Amino acid sequence: MSDELKRGLEGVLVAESGLSFIDGGEGKLVYRGYAIEDLAEHASFEETLYLLWHGELPTADELAEFSDAMAAERGISADTLATVRQLAEADEEPMAALRTVTSSLSAHDSDVDADPTEREANARKGRRITAKMPTALAAFARIRNGDEPVEPREDLDHAANFLYMLNDEEPDDVLADVFDQALVLHADHGLNASTFSAMVTSSTLADLHSAVTSAVGTLSGSLHGGANANVMRMLKEVDEAGQDPVDWVEEALDEGRRVAGFGHRVYDVKDPRARILSERSEELGEAAGDTKWYEMSTAIEAYMMEEKGIAPNVDFYSASTYYQMGIPIDVYTPIFAVSRVGGWIAHVLEQYEDNRLIRPRARYVGEEDADWVPIDER
Repeated sequence: MSDELKRGLEGVLVAESGLSFIDGGEGKLVYRGYAIEDLAEHASFEETLYLLWHGELPTADELAEFSDAMAAERGISADTLATVRQLAEADEEPMAALRTVTSSLSAHDSDVDADPTEREANARKGRRITAKMPTALAAFARIRNGDEPVEPREDLDHAANFLYMLNDEEPDDVLADVFDQALVLHADHGLNASTFSAMVTSSTLADLHSAVTSAVGTLSGSLHGGANANVMRMLKEVDEAGQDPVDWVEEALDEGRRVAGFGHRVYDVKDPRARILSERSEELGEAAGDTKWYEMSTAIEAYMMEEKGIAPNVDFYSASTYYQMGIPIDVYTPIFAVSRVGGWIAHVLEQYEDNRLIRPRARYVGEEDADWVPIDER
């Protein structure tokens, strides 16, 4: 057994997976063999979920059945809604609220007593969790603003229904399409921190709700899911200062500040998801007659690439995309969770199929021969 220390497990292989492949040098992302560019252009979020969970693209009939089954699970119980209301009225942080609500969903799941590794039961539980998280999130966002929750609709797809519940207005086709594409882009990304935490939890044979709750908590950190909100706060700060964005970035770096949305543990070049979302950000700006957020973003990207050699990640352009859709900034990371739950569940299903308890070890650097001192002599 090697004693070489790998902080953050960087470069350490801990599992085999057939879900997603990343080539950081080429800027390539693949879900089960399909390029992210093709999926973003052609696949709906529901179709992407089917691919991740079942290992192949669905037929038209299979997709319709799967989508209808998930749409039928969107409603949340009165008890869950009461929990959402309590959290919103207490002004809880959105990710903390989502974590609590996700955990509570098991109380009303008909498969809660199933064996944790039972595939069909987990497929049903995964479908319910994925369907209900957006409903709870939209209700939370509305209640804290003094509005009443909007009941989900089964005649809208997953993306359009969330925007409808959030804004009490059916989105136009462009907004629904952009949001659906954003969900596809965020659905899976290898063994990122939140996915790995879900796998660690499930490796103990804890149930699916526990694994997803672990993942939500992990995603809440600013070094993982919180970066997209920080990007938009940065762009707004630049705008409010009335500065040239490059001048602002230079000053921020001189002051030792971090420029949000740049750099990635895996990619050495521009994140392929950022390439796609940058185009959508531009389209939304043009449709609204105001491209300033896109222009600020591209100016900062050009400077960081040319002067620092650092490429943008997916968070950099998801920020302006969501903002132009009227989504509150502190809801960006929960939206990340609403998408990535598809990947979390896929990896947990994969973990259960060939489970081994994940148990790394640490190098001990503490004292070894301490002498016991009685408490009255300390």
